[in-house]
Amino acid sequence: MVIPALLGEAVLSAVNSSLDTWDQSAGGTLIERRLIDWTAERIGLGEAADGIFTSGGTQSNLQAMLLARDEACTLVEKEAIAADGTIAKSAILPRLRILTSQVSHFSIQKAAAILGLGYEAVIPVPCDQERRMRTVSLAHELDRCRREGLIVMAVVATAGTTDFGSIDPLPEIAELCARHGTWLHVDAAYGCGLLASPTRRHLLDGIERADSVTVDYHKSFFQPVSSSALLVRDRATLSHATYHADYLNPERSARKLIPNQVDKSLQTTRRFDALKLWLTLRIMGADAVGALFDEVVERAAEAWALLDTDPRYEVVTEPQLSTLVFRYVPPSDGPCDPDLVDRANLHAREALAASGAAVVAGTVVDGRHHLKFTLLNPETSLSDIRHVLDLLAEHAGQYLALHIEPEFSGPRHSRAS
Repeated sequence: MVIPALLGEAVLSAVNSSLDTWDQSAGGTLIERRLIDWTAERIGLGEAADGIFTSGGTQSNLQAMLLARDEACTLVEKEAIAADGTIAKSAILPRLRILTSQVSHFSIQKAAAILGLGYEAVIPVPCDQERRMRTVSLAHELDRCRREGLIVMAVVATAGTTDFGSIDPLPEIAELCARHGTWLHVDAAYGCGLLASPTRRHLLDGIERADSVTVDYHKSFFQPVSSSALLVRDRATLSHATYHADYLNPERSARKLIPNQVDKSLQTTRRFDALKLWLTLRIMGADAVGALFDEVVERAAEAWALLDTDPRYEVVTEPQLSTLVFRYVPPSDGPCDPDLVDRANLHAREALAASGAAVVAGTVVDGRHHLKFTLLNPETSLSDIRHVLDLLAEHAGQYLALHIEPEFSGPRHSRAS
């Protein structure tokens, strides 16, 4: 976290205002709206863009799917009326589908369930070796859904997957969505720091064609939790989240153009989280924040080179951002029982945490347990990473030494086998 954001956190907690209505937080509303405009400009969404601060990527993705669902239902209803017929919304919902990569964030499935579509409404699209959505597979699914009478209410592309930091091919995905008339949502909760990067902004090329975008400032803008937002290309779509209550935001306020932020939000009470980002940008500037993100991305590239040449580890893919997924492997003359190696990796992670020396994340890739670095501290050095790798290898090696004899008695194979 950067110092100006910590100062903002202290101030907003002391002020304790809620950004639901204009009369409760006029200054906060203006600052939040300015930062939404700034982010939309960085993305390139156009003059009609708008958005709202949220509690995090999960809420942003949920609201994006709500907007996409209601836009899809509205379109189908209009088509039915044009054909001299009518169709109930309840009849449309079972036909709705969401297409997203097989390694996208789990909040897409949660959103589908919350919105009454069910988990099965989310269709996972296969990925390539770099864990990026295959556009050929996406095109196939779009065509299949159309043939089967299903309605793809949204395609969710990811700009920075949680496990691999991979960025889906946004220009190609945007072209397919335009061809099929499908809502494109880009989950850039992790990769949004590239919007401020002096050197890597091109990695987000194509994001400007999205209908909605999730950003998490509390990830790659180095803000304290929570600081997130949902951006939309067309501010009118935010009306799907609007409900007027006489005691809070009556319709007469909207007619008078009073900027009640609750009109655009799934939340009512919301903290003045925009203050943290506003202070950060005023004091440090966007280039400085982007340079910090560049630094952690470069550190991850250095760590990948280190892991790729280390015989003790295998790394899944070269990172685009600052995440590395890897796995301890025994020496070439060691055991190759994958279940035993799984347990050694799990033990190494738990033993390292128990020692207090470091905490390393974990995940499962292709059914096997892996370790994970998510580097978001520019002060982390390659020496720090090398030290942690040595500790992990030591813990894993000790576990194998204790368990190899009773658990592995077959012929030994080389690592390549």
